[in-house]
Amino acid sequence: MTSPKRKSRELDIPEVESSKKTKLSSDEESEASEIPISNPNAAPDSHIDHKAAIAYWQGTEATVSGVLGGFPEVSRVDIQGSSNFLTKLRRSSKHHPTSKKLRRAADCGAGIGRITEGLLSQVAEVVDIIEPVKSFTDAIQGKPGVGEIFHVGLEAWHPDRDGLGPYDLIWNQWCVGQLTDVQLVDYLKRMVLVLSEGGWIVVKENLSNHNLGEDVFDSEDSSVTRTDTKFRELFEKAGLKLVSTELQRGMPKGLYPVRAYALQPR
Repeated sequence: MTSPKRKSRELDIPEVESSKKTKLSSDEESEASEIPISNPNAAPDSHIDHKAAIAYWQGTEATVSGVLGGFPEVSRVDIQGSSNFLTKLRRSSKHHPTSKKLRRAADCGAGIGRITEGLLSQVAEVVDIIEPVKSFTDAIQGKPGVGEIFHVGLEAWHPDRDGLGPYDLIWNQWCVGQLTDVQLVDYLKRMVLVLSEGGWIVVKENLSNHNLGEDVFDSEDSSVTRTDTKFRELFEKAGLKLVSTELQRGMPKGLYPVRAYALQPR
């Protein structure tokens, strides 16, 4: 998972050392030639390290403040915005109207279950939790409406193989930044296989505001903040159509903008 982030962060790509003035011995030259050097021109998502990301989150406090990167005040306005967004989707749906609960939803990158408790468990009969950090899921296990809990990253979750679903709603928030572009496309393709007729895949994420219109890598939690353009390109590659999108209002100044996307198979 990721979290709300300050938009003032610079593009964070591992530095490559310049040539040193000190002459190396032949042994040192041989050893140095075997050390892989990061390409400063590599795509931001190529720097994602899943082990580093897990280690970061395992060291994070299992509280709202912890999972929201020290911005607990964001939770209320975020949940309200998500609730409004989902209500609009359901009002125009013939398959999943607001008059009855959704049968099953998935909270992907669920963290401590903030979205499940604040929204999903109120609109769905059962919510499955996908979250690799066990100390986070301990906070939500056994609570009303919580179904199965899968301690895996999204890149390793294959509900189609395990006969899961169908899901009326697959909610992904502040988590897909820890997937590479290729992994995200593959993941979304798998989600289509377990989506019910008329169901939605929702992606709600920070948006990069890089002055050159580029994605931004964050070495702190080993994640990428993508541009709106990049998200739309990846959705297209995954065979999804955008049925609705909305910018989250009321976020504190100084944070990246946050946008929700509702997607369905083309």
